[in-house]
Amino acid sequence: MTDLFAPDSPSEADHFDDEETVRPGPFWRHALWVVGVIAAAVGAGWVTSLFRIGFEEYGLPPAAPGALWPYLAAWAAIGLAVAAVLRVTAAKVPVYAPGRIAAGLTYLGTRLSLGWRPDPPLVGAMAATALIAAAVWCAIALRPHRAEAETGSEV
Repeated sequence: MTDLFAPDSPSEADHFDDEETVRPGPFWRHALWVVGVIAAAVGAGWVTSLFRIGFEEYGLPPAAPGALWPYLAAWAAIGLAVAAVLRVTAAKVPVYAPGRIAAGLTYLGTRLSLGWRPDPPLVGAMAATALIAAAVWCAIALRPHRAEAETGSEV
């Protein structure tokens, strides 16, 4: 019974267990991945901040005044930029968990912005922080591996 779900070769088993792989493919697949990850992250941020948003008809006053749509649109755009940076790097070199990083940064920004509704300069600072964190994550993936350099088995 388990043979039905087992991979055909040991190399396939390594591929499924390995989070840090190069993700080549056509452009449309990368774009679809970026949009899907960010839509899920923004949606999760919105859902988990519903208790902070409040619905007037149910007697829940909002924690902060202001419209929600500008923050949702801003974090969707910021998230697309963060995910694109991570996915472009992951298409060239192995990057550990680019989807989780992009979704996590976007989720945190969406969640904070909807619950707190900061001013635009602060949203810009949050966006810069998310992009810098993604760039640092990519820079870590781009550095040469010390273990390979020490053993002399460079790729």
